Amino acid sequence: MGLGPQWTCLFANDFDHKKSDVYRQNWGDDVLKTADVRTIRTSDLPDYADLVWGSFPCQDLSLAGSGAGLTGARSGTFWPFWSLMKALINEGRAPQMIVLENVCGTLSSHSGLDFAAICLALTNAGYRYGAVVIDAALFVPQSRPRLFIIGVQQNLDLSRDLVDPHPSPIWHTTTLRTAYEKLSENAKENWVWWSIKRPQLRNSCFADLVEEHPTSVPWHTPNETRQLLDMMSDINLAKVEKAKKARSRRVGTIYKRTRRDKNGVKVQRAEIRFDDIAGCLRTPAGGSSRQLIMVIDGESVKSRLISSRETARLMGLPDEYKLPENYNEAYHLTGDGVVVPVVRHLAEHVLGATLIHSTNHKREAA
Repeated sequence: MGLGPQWTCLFANDFDHKKSDVYRQNWGDDVLKTADVRTIRTSDLPDYADLVWGSFPCQDLSLAGSGAGLTGARSGTFWPFWSLMKALINEGRAPQMIVLENVCGTLSSHSGLDFAAICLALTNAGYRYGAVVIDAALFVPQSRPRLFIIGVQQNLDLSRDLVDPHPSPIWHTTTLRTAYEKLSENAKENWVWWSIKRPQLRNSCFADLVEEHPTSVPWHTPNETRQLLDMMSDINLAKVEKAKKARSRRVGTIYKRTRRDKNGVKVQRAEIRFDDIAGCLRTPAGGSSRQLIMVIDGESVKSRLISSRETARLMGLPDEYKLPENYNEAYHLTGDGVVVPVVRHLAEHVLGATLIHSTNHKREAA
């Protein structure tokens, strides 16, 4: 599991049957319940868990989404989840830590009111908490910033190494600091500026993850590659020409986006990047959201959709991880996921460290 071998999963939940099938193929069927979170009851949950991790749907919070926020049909599932947490607390089974993960749009959704509502919920439940924004590009060659809100019970002793008196430019973005300033004084009193060890420099680039002979997608025909090039602006074509002149193979990633031309008319453009980092994986709601790659070696130019296995590698999943055979299902699975090395880093340097320190402190006090 993403947290690491020192953690044991006691319960897992997802409402998507296809994703659940993949979970069972990789992890078995012992702890998974496939159901809407609204139908989960405390009787479904184990007696006690040190940590509860919640990643609720992002569509209503994403900058590209509907903007409905926590009142939306999808992202609004936070409240049934939180009702479940409050029920556990009332039964004396409060988890020591709660982690909430979502897109960074959560910070600005409804002018910060949605983020403030989550923070107030944690405050009222007796948790100290703080938030960090982590870009997966620190760990894997994918640009994927995500928000992590980490709450701990008030009675947990925090190591001085885990808390800073001031925000860090690495983990606390300007948007996050702005959202914090909008919180109520009551919510701010329980706020923690988490101090997280910076990871070692990433030593991989996207080209290292590319499959030469993918089975999930075909390479484009020369005509299809030409059509893709024809969709590029002069700026993007210049990037391609520069890559041709390089003395090594270059791999670029492409997203199709709607832009306005010089006459103000909307046109679809293919925009390419050669910075050794893939664009953020997104669920394939439409053709434009599927990422493509272009491999250039001198005058040789090839293109295709990014493969299922490449998307999994960008999420930090090992090649042994079983993926759906259907391309869209595999892309949807990975595009909805959390990058494994990011979770592992949080588990090692914040979550596990908090539990270990608190336990040792109690033993010393005894």
